[in-house]
Amino acid sequence: MTTDTGKAPPPRGRPRSEAVERAIIEGTMKLLEDGVSLAELSIERIARTAGVGKAAIYRRWSNKEELFVDVIRATEPEDPELPGTSMRDDLVTLLEALRLRGLANRSSAILYSVHAQMKSSPKLWAFYHSVVIEPRRRMGLDVLRRGRENGELRTDLDLNLINDLFVGPLLTRSILRPDADLPEGLAEDVVDTLLEGLRPAPVVRPVSRPEKRPENSAHTGTRPVGPR
Repeated sequence: MTTDTGKAPPPRGRPRSEAVERAIIEGTMKLLEDGVSLAELSIERIARTAGVGKAAIYRRWSNKEELFVDVIRATEPEDPELPGTSMRDDLVTLLEALRLRGLANRSSAILYSVHAQMKSSPKLWAFYHSVVIEPRRRMGLDVLRRGRENGELRTDLDLNLINDLFVGPLLTRSILRPDADLPEGLAEDVVDTLLEGLRPAPVVRPVSRPEKRPENSAHTGTRPVGPR
């Protein structure tokens, strides 16, 4: 459909504004920094703090859970772009992103508190798990699957188990042992240590030995035994 001027009419509804979204996310973070718990937060309260109307929030997020997940994601390092040069390089990139998230959680008391509170809300935790954790897990499984197809990984392995083996040390140090170091180079150490036992065994070709000739062969200078 066109107007009398021959131009298409502008799209209905207001365009998404990055400035408004940023104000909403920053307003939510301010409330969290002021000590307001997730349970006490409401769309009305967030709207007042951000200086926007409730409709501006509902146009972008259908509920409070979706907004909280985006607030958390805005404070975390972005998901990495895989180099694609080898399974080893891709795994190192994924684990390095986990290490940086662990450091971010430690350096941000607010983020650490939000993660702890989020786990006490089954609905919110399930939503975060489906839109953040599961896609990251699928990314790791895809890397392992390509490695297996390319001959970089043994074919007799359970990929879900192997994925847990790779991310386990980073999660242990980030969550279960918050006093443990997360030094540079940790991702490389974990990947290289595990790959020592997960790569396919090299193919050993049998050594060919020269065939033995009969003792009464021509090169010995002896004559074959036979009737004279």
